[in-house]
Amino acid sequence: MKFESQEVNGRQTYHLIGTGKTKGAFSLFFKVDDRFESFVDKELLVPWKFTRQTKEGGYEYDDVVKFNQFTGTYSSTRKNKSMPKGTQDLISSLYVARTYKISNAQPGDDFPINFLLDDSIYFSVIRFIGKEVVQLELGTFNCLRFQPLVATGNVFSQPYPMDIWITDDKNHIPLLIKSAVIIGSVKLELVEYKGLVNPITSMITLPKNEKSRKQTNP
Repeated sequence: MKFESQEVNGRQTYHLIGTGKTKGAFSLFFKVDDRFESFVDKELLVPWKFTRQTKEGGYEYDDVVKFNQFTGTYSSTRKNKSMPKGTQDLISSLYVARTYKISNAQPGDDFPINFLLDDSIYFSVIRFIGKEVVQLELGTFNCLRFQPLVATGNVFSQPYPMDIWITDDKNHIPLLIKSAVIIGSVKLELVEYKGLVNPITSMITLPKNEKSRKQTNP
């Protein structure tokens, strides 16, 4: 995911860009090439614009959504409808969820969030599962584990099929996502981060290549 600043409708926004692609032999059976962009108000933390380019196997779907958070309406490529004020999109909801006050959260606590997808409003929650240690290529981290409630249907077969691990520090970096889907499962692992505002105090051990470099260059 890339993170840039941009002005939309006279408002200063964060421009969030998320992409997803299959790799390796899996691409021969089911190729994925997705791109999502969200423009999130820096002050209000709500989206003003969302674009989607989806290519997954033989399925293709493109959309441009323009939000009016003041009137509670939106216009997409296909429809013009009303919505609850403060409604998020697919990308902004992940970013905004990182701002939740979760320091005193207990396993089983739910955090509400509403988002728009395919011209439908979903009234969802993100459930806190607990604290766990996660080992990745980036290193080993103390993490907070969450499960977002998702809509069942053509992709997901159960309401809580996804697990998200974020760093247990002030950054709340999403490090790992695992999800069960109709055709099997998917895994997304963060490979790089930079420009953090806060120190990453959740790291327990450095990545293997960093350890080797420090050992050979004392």
